[in-house]
Amino acid sequence: MAQVAIHHVEHETSPWPLLIGLGVLLTALALLAYFPWQMPVLGIVLGGGVLALLAGGFAGWAREFFKHGTDEGLGTIAVAAFIVSEVMIFGTLFAAFWEGRWAHADQWASFIPAELDATFAVRLTLILWASSATLVLAQQAFERGNRGFAQVWVVATFALGLLFVVLHVNEWRHLAHGGFRLGDNIYATTFYGLTGVHTSHVIVGLAIFLVLFGVLASGLMKSKQITLFRGASLYWHFVDIMWLLVAANAYLVGGSA
Repeated sequence: MAQVAIHHVEHETSPWPLLIGLGVLLTALALLAYFPWQMPVLGIVLGGGVLALLAGGFAGWAREFFKHGTDEGLGTIAVAAFIVSEVMIFGTLFAAFWEGRWAHADQWASFIPAELDATFAVRLTLILWASSATLVLAQQAFERGNRGFAQVWVVATFALGLLFVVLHVNEWRHLAHGGFRLGDNIYATTFYGLTGVHTSHVIVGLAIFLVLFGVLASGLMKSKQITLFRGASLYWHFVDIMWLLVAANAYLVGGSA
């Protein structure tokens, strides 16, 4: 009788994706507790749990991969596929903005806040462009084997991204104090929708840079394991390019009567 070969397949198990998933779940609960439920203490406690779970999850997962995993080089392709889905999300927001702009054209001038400064968007653009340049320098340094300079440029990229977020949030506060609040009119809603979703992507990029710096500084990431760097760069350049479209619509088109 013919012998049938039985192949045993090993299944990898890892606790880190579970921790990250729980962190994402708690993020929604923390925001709900802090804002709609008006329970700020609970929201802050849950927010602390979110940071702990995400930090531990990403750090553990990165360490596990760079010590025991194999870089197949598919990460960049996966990021590109992810960007396609993100383009559709932003496209929906742009469509909502333009539908509102067209439907309320006769009232639009009354929606524009006096505090809106289009030149501020130019300053934010220059910050993001600078961050793209520093990230390119970081990747080039790593590919040349200069881990120290790569770390310096990653830190510079993180600092510029963080500056973008801080300045943007401060601008939102300034506009809100002037009476331009989410839900007040269609311009306010779409303005905060566009800029808010974009800023959330910047924050995700900052989290990626923390992981990237961690594996660089610890020596876990070897010169041939370049996929994380390339994926992070592709994502960040997408965020920078998308900002040009967001700024053009939210500030220039939206800010003109």
